[in-house]
Amino acid sequence: MAIFFITFVILLLVGVPISISIGASAVLGCLVLDYPMMVIGQKMVTGIDSYLLIAIPLFILAGNLMNAGKITDKIFSFAKELVGWIPGGLGHANVVASIIFAGMSGSAAADAGGLGTIEMEAMTKNGYDEDFSGAVTAASSVIGPIFPPSIPLIIYGATASVSVAKLFMGGVLPGLLMGVALMVLVFLFAIKYKFERHPFRLAALARQFFGSILSLITPLIILAGFTTGWFTPTEASSIAVAYSLIIALIVYRTMDWKTFTDCLLESAITSANTLFIIGTSTLFTYVLVKEGASAEIASFILGISQNPAVILFIINVVLLILGMFMEPGAILTLMLPVLLPIVKDLNIDLVHFGVVMVLNLMIGQVTPPFGVCLFIISDVAKIKLDRLYKSILPFLIPLVVVLFMCTYIPGIVTWLPNMLVK
Repeated sequence: MAIFFITFVILLLVGVPISISIGASAVLGCLVLDYPMMVIGQKMVTGIDSYLLIAIPLFILAGNLMNAGKITDKIFSFAKELVGWIPGGLGHANVVASIIFAGMSGSAAADAGGLGTIEMEAMTKNGYDEDFSGAVTAASSVIGPIFPPSIPLIIYGATASVSVAKLFMGGVLPGLLMGVALMVLVFLFAIKYKFERHPFRLAALARQFFGSILSLITPLIILAGFTTGWFTPTEASSIAVAYSLIIALIVYRTMDWKTFTDCLLESAITSANTLFIIGTSTLFTYVLVKEGASAEIASFILGISQNPAVILFIINVVLLILGMFMEPGAILTLMLPVLLPIVKDLNIDLVHFGVVMVLNLMIGQVTPPFGVCLFIISDVAKIKLDRLYKSILPFLIPLVVVLFMCTYIPGIVTWLPNMLVK
């Protein structure tokens, strides 16, 4: 087992992609421990052989189609007219647009790379500091995988055998709370630095609303489908793709054949990477469980305390640290076999824990030094990472506050799914 872990750590330290690091160390573990060779392929295939996981490439495609079809432009224009009059106007518009887009793509990277470009350009053109603009854009992008639909919650649901519809509804209030918390901080910055605000124009708001209403109702269609039982999360992903195509091709006419094929290619590459990580992580966790390592880790954590509040605090800290260095899908697949027995032993609601776990990992995506969304924003906005590291720190405070509110007030997560999803 020592060779197994050491190989994994060394590969990560030398910069080998996470999927290869996990897969190579898992294969080496199987060979050293003399497992049958067929186990390698068998476990990797069964890891992604799930009806639920079909939703991942489709939601990724839906997000790319919305970015390429200029649907995100209309979302941001509407958000600007809606909340731009508040001090720090475009910062608030940034957050609101991310909440709306979160209800379509379920991906922080899609938000940061697509909508983030539009938000950054608008803010800097209107006199906002580049560092502040980059920090707001990065922080708001993590709402995407909390507010439904959510790719990490799909992975959690498939791995932990939990209702994805309940997980999606459980993310609604935490996602909205994150948005409100970020907007409060933007307001305080705006008062201190006297940022300009966008004038309130009712006619312009009405025009942007009716011009973008087909985009704005997408989250409502998805949420209504879950609560009424019209369709499953997997079916919702295909509806999101079809709906995005109809809007981009027929209504807005902003997509041509080349753009469409580029979206397919980009989505295929991203989906293949995500699913390959899940497959290799499944093999990795199989070795962990088979050799008893996951049970030993669980026993160690439970040996520290039997108090659920203390255990949840420890888990939060561990996940926040892991989220700084690793891809969320990999952490979910690797850590769930370790954490689920602990959570079940303490009678913690699995829907509550799933949303808290994903919220942890999303905060890690904007935490220095290796937050993925920070790298994306740095690349699209041409901001040096050291400047972005400094500017993002205040925005971590409201996100962490919401995390601990959701951790210790379970009703924030569980109230809506218990009320709406049967």
